[in-house]
Amino acid sequence: MPAKYELPPLPPPRPHKSAPVVTGTCDEKFVKVREEFIKNFIERGDVGASVAVCSKGELVVDLWAGWQDEKESIPWVEDTLVPVWSIGKAVTAVAVLRLVDQGQISLDDRVSTYWPEFAQSGKQNVTVRMLLGHRAGLPAIEKILPESLQLTDWDAMCSALAEQAPWWIPDTGHGYHTNTIGFLLGELVRRVTDRRVGEVIREDIAKPLGAEFFVGLDEEYDDRTAEWISYKPLKDEIVPDRQPWKKIKYEEATHLQRMSIRTYGNPKTNKAHTPMSRVWRSAEFPSTNPHSNARSVALIFGALANGGRGSNGYSLLSKDIIDQAREITSDGDDLVLGRPTRFGLGFQLAIPGIRPLGPNPRTFGHYGNGGHIGIADPEAGISLAYSCNQSGRSWRDPRNIALVDAVFDSFYPI
Repeated sequence: MPAKYELPPLPPPRPHKSAPVVTGTCDEKFVKVREEFIKNFIERGDVGASVAVCSKGELVVDLWAGWQDEKESIPWVEDTLVPVWSIGKAVTAVAVLRLVDQGQISLDDRVSTYWPEFAQSGKQNVTVRMLLGHRAGLPAIEKILPESLQLTDWDAMCSALAEQAPWWIPDTGHGYHTNTIGFLLGELVRRVTDRRVGEVIREDIAKPLGAEFFVGLDEEYDDRTAEWISYKPLKDEIVPDRQPWKKIKYEEATHLQRMSIRTYGNPKTNKAHTPMSRVWRSAEFPSTNPHSNARSVALIFGALANGGRGSNGYSLLSKDIIDQAREITSDGDDLVLGRPTRFGLGFQLAIPGIRPLGPNPRTFGHYGNGGHIGIADPEAGISLAYSCNQSGRSWRDPRNIALVDAVFDSFYPI
């Protein structure tokens, strides 16, 4: 970890015109969470959102408020769904870790043991552990792919990844596999189980815990799926430039700059395929397009914080594999993001002083684009999830920071 890292500033307040009507339940012990949830609307720009907390696997906070749409005409209700973005990376990792638990996969086996075509272009020694730790060197595909291929052709995406040479020597560094990790882990699941990863997540992870988590959303759910609202900077707001390589021509870029250009721009997405489109919603794109809500994410992470078991006794993962998954696998400067990151096996880990997740240094979970968060603290037996439809800053969103602080201030009062 670098000796010094300067945190980017938080965005300015984004006051809303009125306080929300908050619905749901909240244990008296966690009233601070409810208070900060309300402030997210009054002071921090929320339009529609939900927040949930589990203690020992049981829901103790389950709140929702606001609107499904920017025009504020459709209320956010108990079962509203919303894109939860990169939280799908952690849930897809759970699908792989369950296979490790069951003895069907070994963490230190080569990926090609299960996916023979993967052993091309210098990847023959890449292990399952390296994939889970974002250490395989495969955050991007170099050859230009057809538009929206990531939304329409699973097999073609996996074939392109199998052909791709690593951008760095595997296991010599790490970088956030922003849009590829879902295909890499999901194909591993498919090769071992002969089932699509979306089905595995829905049927073996979410449903037994009383949760909803969709990788590929059917049309029947459209009426209760919130509109995704892009982040709009306030007048005179200075937004830190976290992707300076976007201004560089590919031919003039360094090797790592080319990797970043391809990470976020290949394949390009057709402009018609917005997060509200049927193509986007129905796609099997597990690192990026899952749909869920705070209650469901909290129930999944609540099992992870409760020795691997849900409140109904369902065994999601063993305590042993959870403990392995939250050990540091990758730490330091991220070759894709250009800032410090820390990963376990498929999970983002707390970085004290940079990205804390409460007082316990071994808390783990995952952030999602625009402000989403799902975390588990096994020492406290607590999970927290927050979902929203108003995109915020991708890094250091004040809404999830306030809720994380409120949860642990409630659990560990001064």
